[in-house]
This record gives sequence, structure tokens and C-alpha cells, in this order.
Amino acid sequence: MAASSFFGDLLQTIGERGRDLIGLARGDMAQRASPAELAKLCDDLISRRGEASGVALARVILERYASFPREDRHAFLRLIAVEFDADHGAVEQAIAAYREKPTRARLGALHNVAEPRSQELIRRLNLAREGTLSLVRMREDLFDLRKALGDEERPDRALIDAAESLDDDFEHLFASWFNRGFLVLRHIDWTTPAHILEKIIRYEAVHEIQGWEDLRRRIEPQDRRCFAFFHPALVDEPLIFVEVALTSGIAPAIAPVLADERAVLPARSATCAVFYSISNCQRGLAGVTFGNFLIKQVVEDLAREIPTLKTFVTLSPVPGFARWLDRERRADAPQGLTREDVETLRLLDRPDWATDKPIADTVRKALLPAAAAYFLRAKNERGRPLDPVARFHLGNGARLERLNFLGDVSAKGLKQSYGLMVNYLYDLSAIEKNHETFANLGTVAASSVVSRELRANLPPPRAVALADA
Repeated sequence: MAASSFFGDLLQTIGERGRDLIGLARGDMAQRASPAELAKLCDDLISRRGEASGVALARVILERYASFPREDRHAFLRLIAVEFDADHGAVEQAIAAYREKPTRARLGALHNVAEPRSQELIRRLNLAREGTLSLVRMREDLFDLRKALGDEERPDRALIDAAESLDDDFEHLFASWFNRGFLVLRHIDWTTPAHILEKIIRYEAVHEIQGWEDLRRRIEPQDRRCFAFFHPALVDEPLIFVEVALTSGIAPAIAPVLADERAVLPARSATCAVFYSISNCQRGLAGVTFGNFLIKQVVEDLAREIPTLKTFVTLSPVPGFARWLDRERRADAPQGLTREDVETLRLLDRPDWATDKPIADTVRKALLPAAAAYFLRAKNERGRPLDPVARFHLGNGARLERLNFLGDVSAKGLKQSYGLMVNYLYDLSAIEKNHETFANLGTVAASSVVSRELRANLPPPRAVALADA
């Protein structure tokens, strides 16, 4: 992190000197500019050649943008989306020149003029100190703007398309800036600085951390681990983190893992590493892949650290299952369910079904076959599993290992999946094969235990719109 501080100080020095070059005093930076005036400064920024003046101007733009209320930030992003497109006349000329003489040089010229000016603007803004984090936050504002545009009574399709294209620019550049080569894996433990631990508590997205003592139970004992990816440009902002329980077997439920009182297992006695929570921390980096690198890196590191570990699995939520199951229960030709199953699953409408053991046992006989159909047969329009967590782990090369009835009996777990949790197995010898078959054929790698739950002689699977997935 010392290197990051050095370069940050260097950029600040360049920016201070550059401010003199462009005639901006500190008082000017505090003045509010309108979105249109800020867009003009952006036009000036991408027209400049001087490095020092560019750094200073980028900083001014980002600071003024951050001072805007939400409405002005959205107005600014609308202007950038519409006005910072490529020069279409220049593109047409470059296309004509390439058709006349299709050389590599002319293809390069076409590529250059086809790039939207907004991409160059994002690059220039990134020159400012903490520019990367500011741009990540700016993209979060863009997400909100796109939602607001879509929710309008009469959506402006051209503006929506322009905003989507601007988002593509952000994602394209972020994918390069945040590639695996720049990511730093850090072990999060009780000695980690408090301001980072506070962010771990805040960013936990799967199983809420109930304050400092709960966090301590998750990261201090020798049979618990937490790892996070960081980026030099964001320094103390975690990008994604994973929580791991070292156990003597595959965990079928989350409550024992998170229990206040439990016996701590000596790390060297553990045979299984259970990844029970993976949380993305930066909403503005949506679409940039971190999780697959994180899991594989942690598996490799844990295998080296603790040779007794032989099994690496997740204990994962199933966020879309209850919604899918409710839809199938109402369908004329339910997918994955017999008519008897539909009748049995009416018991789910009883508020006490999960705590009444005879009723729960009856529900189990119909719910697990339905879950097998959800994972193995139900597809979205792209031919992929409906469940987003399943797409993530299966895409990483994991195998659907086990369905866990009432694995999460919290209010959230019962609402989103009727308590269902699943284990995905990361078998180092089969990851590449599973990934290839899933990526190329859409084949879901599943254990025989899961496959046996599937009902025979059911209607053929049908695609479900991505919006429903």
C-alpha cells in the first residue's frame, strides 16, 4: 500500500501544479457548476495534451460532480451519454477508406474513430487522485439513472440506448483496470484495521453480520477464514470477500456454522472447507468478474496451508427458487411437479409448516424433486439455469453436490427458497472439464444424489424470460 500512497502523492503534486496552469484556484473548485458547464469542462479535458493540466482538470470535474445533488448528477450523465458519442461522419469516412483499401493501418484508424469520446473521457478522469473510486461511484449513479429512465411513463428509447452504451464504456474499461493481474488477495482477521472490518460488516450480502461480536466469531477462531480481493487504486475498499468454515464434513445448514456457541475445530483436524458467503462490495463494478478468481485462489491457498483439507464446497442460498416454485404451483402444466406434488406443496402456505415436523417431512418429499427440476431442467432464454448463484458456481466448474432441505430457516431463507440451500463441490481435478461442458453445452454437472431426486415422465422443460430469472 506504500507504493499506492507514493503514486497518490505524486498525482496530487502534479494536480496542484496543473491547477496553476489552467488557472483554477482552490476557491474555484468549491463553486458549483451546472451539469452543462461541467460537460464543457469534460470536452476541454479530452482536448488537452498536457498531463499536469489534465490531472488538475480531471480532479476539478470529479470534485464538482461529487458535490452535485442526485438530479444534477443524472443530468450530467445524460449529457455525457448523448453528446460524447463517436464522430459518425468520421466513422463513415474511415469505413469508406477501409473498403477502398483494406489495410491494417486503415482498420486501426477505423477502430480509433469508432470509439466513443466517453471512453476517452473516462480514461482522462481516471488520472485524478482517487479517480478510479470516483468513477466506480459515478457508474452507480448511472445504474440509478438507467432504472429511472426505464420507469418513466413514456420511456425515451434513444436516451436509454445512449445510457446503456455509456455503461458499456464503463464496463469495458473496468474489465481492463480490474483484471486478475492487479488484484491483491488479503486474509481478513481480527488484526485487520478496524475501518476495513467495518466495511466487511456493511458489505456482507448473504448472511447479515450482527455487529462486532458476530464478526469476531466469523474471522478469529482457527476454524474460520475470510479472504478479500483489493485493488491498488482503491486501497482500503474491498472488492469482494468470501467467508469460510473449516469443518469435518459437508455442512448441510447455515445455523450451526453461524451459531454463537459452538465447539471450535482445530484447523489441522478439518477435512472440509465450506464457502458459506461470497459478497461483492462495489455495486459500480457489476459485470466485472472477481468471484471465480477469488474462490480458486482461496482453494489453492487453503490446500497448501492445511494439507488435511480434501473437500471444498459452498453452502449456497437459492434466491430464485421460491418464486419459481410458486409460479409452477399455479401453472396448468407445472414443470418438475406431479399433480400430487402440487397438492402436497399447498402445505407451504401454512405459516408454521417448517416448524411442524410431520408437515415438514411431507413437504420434503415433494420439494426436493422440484428443486432437482429447478436446477437440472428449468432454463432461461439463453439455455442456462434460472438461478444466478447456480450460474456463477457451475460456470466456475463446480458440481451441484447436494440439496439441503431446510438448510436456512431464517425469515430470509424461508422467503426466498423455502429454506432450501445447496452445496456446490469444487473438485480441483474436474473444474476445467465441468466449466467447458457448461460453457459450451449448458450441461449442469450434478451428483447422482441430486439426479436421483428428479421425477421421471414429466413435461419437457421450457424457457423462462430472463426478467423472471
